[in-house]
Amino acid sequence: MDGNVRRIETEMLELIEKLVNTDSGSYYKKGIDQVGKILCHYFQELGYKIKTVPQEEYGNHYVIQHPEVSAPEILLVAHMDTVFETGTAALRPFQIKGTRAYGPGVIDMKASLVTVIYALKQLKRANNQAYKHVKIILNSDEEIGSPSSRALIESEAAKGIQYALVMEPARKDGSIVTGRKGNGHYIIEIKGKAAHSGIEPEKGRSAIQELAFKIVKLHALNDHEHGISVNVGMIEGGDAINTISARAVGHIDVRVATVEQIEEVAHKIEEVCSVSDVVGTKIDLSGNISRPPMIKNKQITELFEIVKEVGKELNMEIKDTKTGGGSDASFTAAMGIPTIDGLGPIGGNAHSEKEYLEIPSLMERTELLVKLIHRLVDEKLNKRKDSYIAKSS
Repeated sequence: MDGNVRRIETEMLELIEKLVNTDSGSYYKKGIDQVGKILCHYFQELGYKIKTVPQEEYGNHYVIQHPEVSAPEILLVAHMDTVFETGTAALRPFQIKGTRAYGPGVIDMKASLVTVIYALKQLKRANNQAYKHVKIILNSDEEIGSPSSRALIESEAAKGIQYALVMEPARKDGSIVTGRKGNGHYIIEIKGKAAHSGIEPEKGRSAIQELAFKIVKLHALNDHEHGISVNVGMIEGGDAINTISARAVGHIDVRVATVEQIEEVAHKIEEVCSVSDVVGTKIDLSGNISRPPMIKNKQITELFEIVKEVGKELNMEIKDTKTGGGSDASFTAAMGIPTIDGLGPIGGNAHSEKEYLEIPSLMERTELLVKLIHRLVDEKLNKRKDSYIAKSS
């Protein structure tokens, strides 16, 4: 590694450290807005115009675009939020051990945010005008299903975007993502009737018992062979061990493999929750399947082939994979926009105390993004030029 490359890598790691050491859990607006402020400074230095989309409940979103190009061809999407509670950064600050960096959100996806900045920096430094032909969306709520940013992503993508590049991290083997399951989140709230479990248990109506019946029925909806997963992953309820519970809550994670399964699974969940098993309890169900699946279609396959070619030019073998995890790539893919996900650096153990970034992948994935942006913009501009010449002749 020559001195200049080493200097850039060091700069990138210093910025990643600053971001990782700033708490930005999905519900911690102050921290996310601080991350946004740090990032926007770099985009402003590159000459981009930044539109802040204010949020009251979540962190602000940002739409970033160069003022000299009114209709950029490429959309880059990256999220600023993490799954970690406020205070985690102080407990587990950024650190480097060998060739890996550790810390909350280091791979999902603070390293990716830095990769975007330095790829655009490199294009500008080389006087490659492709950097002006991208639109960047930084959103604050991806980890909780993008409730406030989905409409923004879809609205901006509809403005002439030809390709969507989503900066989730690459898989551990370096694979990028061309397919994802759709996913959603439901909350089932049971209201029962409290009573003393020793003196007059017959007067109680157990919300916990009702939730238990529902958990069994909901888990029976699993059909892993066809890509359907229903999991009650978190429950709460009860006030005391000697009290019939008056309230219980279950949080349901749902994954589907096809668009058709969305309505089918939603109907079955609603059906399960429509009737009480414990007489006298009441059920309130909220939520939906908010992310459609990302299906590897012809357009995505063609875009993936371009990524493979670019990788080959850099002596990188690029593979693709499908994953059960959700991301904002599902929104652009469902709109028919060729979409590639997992273009960030390589790492693993996301959402855990062992989350890590493979440091050598930082420069490699930055270079891949640089070449890919250049290639995609160049192709679109050439097609536009050829079309103009054909019409003029």
